[in-house]
Amino acid sequence: MQKKTELITNSDGSIFHLKLLPGDISDKIIIVGDPGRVDMLASLLHDVRVRKENREFRTITGIFDNDEITIISSGIGTDNIDILINELDALVNIDLKTGEVRKDPVSLTFIRLGTSGGLRNDIPTGSFVLTETAVGFDGLLHFYEGYDWLLDTFLSDVLVNYLEWPDTLSYPYAVNASKELVELFSNENFIKGITISAPGFYAPQGRSLRLDTFDNEVNSKLAEFSIRGRIICNYEMESSAIYGLSGLLGHKALTICAVIGNRATGEFIHDYKAIVNELALKILRII
Repeated sequence: MQKKTELITNSDGSIFHLKLLPGDISDKIIIVGDPGRVDMLASLLHDVRVRKENREFRTITGIFDNDEITIISSGIGTDNIDILINELDALVNIDLKTGEVRKDPVSLTFIRLGTSGGLRNDIPTGSFVLTETAVGFDGLLHFYEGYDWLLDTFLSDVLVNYLEWPDTLSYPYAVNASKELVELFSNENFIKGITISAPGFYAPQGRSLRLDTFDNEVNSKLAEFSIRGRIICNYEMESSAIYGLSGLLGHKALTICAVIGNRATGEFIHDYKAIVNELALKILRII
């Protein structure tokens, strides 16, 4: 049995942070960052049976084209993803009353629908990037045991040498998306490549306001990097943890992001609701 401090539930029996009960979610889950984006996408569903929120975690479950879908916000960063994926997994694979783990675990499908910044001139604003591999600069996965089999260690090692990565930072880890989900979206005109998941928005993504970054050329280096025909396309802040934790727990995960800014050209789309809505419809129709 789990200690009460390990598997925390609320007085109504719901999981601690998400405030959800096991029957509140579908096995197909779209993850967005912004809670407001959940409300925007709710208009695409009908027969919505669940509307719950706590902190940055807002959840709806409803029907799209005869399929039940859950849309949930994560907030920003891999620390929030650590809460989100573990608690969603607990809803379907652990008895919240006894702490007993299911003998036959349920596999969930996670699609992150996000926004991101393109790193190359040929990743224009308004385009969609499918993350084949997420490289985590965040260090989250290192806190878990038994993840080595998940990693693309060759990619990580080459990138570390190329960037002359300082020992003071967490060693980058590279995790691939679900092959099944990549194949499912293979007919869409998405840009495919490597995504960097950064542990912050400013210096960790090469931005300098009043504080300098550890390497003021890191973005141009990332833009010029290629390995066996693969390129680094964009920055965002969640996919490494989604891919890593999903892989360890037996779930399928994929990230597709709308590029709303281009770090190489300086272009930025301020009103990006239309392209996010377009991407959401594409995802919903396929899954």
